[in-house]
Amino acid sequence: MGNERFVTVVLVVFLAVAAAASKDLDYKDALSKSLLYFEAQRSGRLPYTQRVAWRGHSGLTDGLQQGVDLVGGYYDAGDHVKFGLPMAFTITMLSWSVIEYGEEIAAAGEYRHALEAIKWGTDYFIKAHTHPFVLWAEARPLVGDGDTDHYCWQRPEDMTTSRQAYKIDKENPGSDIAGETAAAMAAAFIVFRKSNPKYARLLLHHARQLFEFGDKYRGKYDSSIREAKSYYPSWSGYEDELLWAALWLHRATGRKEYMEYVVENGGAFGGTGWAVTEFSWDVKFAGVQIMASKLLQDERNLTKAQVTELEQYRAKAEHYVCACLHKNAGDDDGSVNVHRSPGGMLYVRQWNNMQYVTGAAFLLAVYAAQLEAAGGRLRCAGGDAGAEELMGLAKSQADYILGANPMRTSYLVGFGPKYPGRVHHRGASIVTYKRSKGFIGCMQGYYDWYGRRGTNPNVVVGAIVGGPDGRDQFRDDRGNYMQTEACTYNTAPMVGLFAKLHHSTTTSLSARSSKETPTIRQVVSRRAIYRERAD
Repeated sequence: MGNERFVTVVLVVFLAVAAAASKDLDYKDALSKSLLYFEAQRSGRLPYTQRVAWRGHSGLTDGLQQGVDLVGGYYDAGDHVKFGLPMAFTITMLSWSVIEYGEEIAAAGEYRHALEAIKWGTDYFIKAHTHPFVLWAEARPLVGDGDTDHYCWQRPEDMTTSRQAYKIDKENPGSDIAGETAAAMAAAFIVFRKSNPKYARLLLHHARQLFEFGDKYRGKYDSSIREAKSYYPSWSGYEDELLWAALWLHRATGRKEYMEYVVENGGAFGGTGWAVTEFSWDVKFAGVQIMASKLLQDERNLTKAQVTELEQYRAKAEHYVCACLHKNAGDDDGSVNVHRSPGGMLYVRQWNNMQYVTGAAFLLAVYAAQLEAAGGRLRCAGGDAGAEELMGLAKSQADYILGANPMRTSYLVGFGPKYPGRVHHRGASIVTYKRSKGFIGCMQGYYDWYGRRGTNPNVVVGAIVGGPDGRDQFRDDRGNYMQTEACTYNTAPMVGLFAKLHHSTTTSLSARSSKETPTIRQVVSRRAIYRERAD
């Protein structure tokens, strides 16, 4: 009888631990899946280590007409064009994830895959930067004509569309795309400088040249490349990308000239003037302001003028964070505070809203760490907030993405029991090339595959789709591209956050288990004590 009670006690103890663990989502699985997505978006000749088996080689003649090798890189979404600006932003955010949470990513066993995802992009940028003042950086199609591509629905392995490439140069400048690509390569330099120093030095060389190019020959890239305006127009201008690039170069090199650039141009470029409520591939101001504010903690021997300017950056960073927390004063029209859906999702606009959710969640986590390190609190008009509140909001957005929402749908494809099955994605929506090698033309793809009501034959695991509307409503329809198309820059910020949340959850559970839950040895020991007392 005593042994039965002992077994019962032990069983209850470990069931309690299991129940506590089940309350948290599997962030490690989410991390693994998010990195898998980038392999589904690869263009070029795929390596033997390719894990997404339904993809094959594609875009093997990119740049051929122009006499330059532009094979590789990423398709940004569900089509077959390679857009330079969002691709570079994707690599910057992947690199930032590794810089902030590299140890957590490594602990989850995904560090190698994270570096492979970054390098697939930076290898391409090295090819695309063929001259100090030339970057093959097409906006809409970095390679390929966007209009032609969007009329065509076929697998990337079957592409017959034009693969015209476009560039920026001294006569046709593009400071925004040059600046973002410089930022991506500078951030990647930090990632690779210990594990692959020779490659890292090459990245830094390109980053410096691209920053000089973008700063010396100023202009918006969509003014030089008209095709860009229909798909990725640079509404915010190029100033935020130049500040962004300078900050990343300062972080990579420690050179004062880059910090001085940020300080001296803060007012003229809007870094200390724009109070924003969004962060995206186009609008970098919130990221700039958060990075600049960190210099107040990290830099020594700042002059009074520098401190004054950096404090203005910090004030604008706090405006963004307070807006996400819904604690700014003023009318709730979206210009002061970020709207919330009834289910708690941060809501900026109808088209691909998840890009703003993932970007905000990442910045909240980064700023929470800055607050915690400084031992301070965030002062908002609607009340103070500590680091734990910022992380709480970041976690709530991650949880919403993973299924804690009114639709009970995971917007990370392949995660959980319910997720979008009709993702607006050409490769995923057509039978894999490896199963059916028969050529599928543009119109055949539309007639035979695009209009099918069934789920896609291939699951684009790890893609974060555009997501629900401001009322938490989502329609899983291939033609509903505002909600069902996924983009690389949606997923990139979540790589770091999923790793952070997995680490925090594991650490918290371990602490609770060791502090509150007796081990089997402790149970045996206590049982012996009770028996002695009874005797």
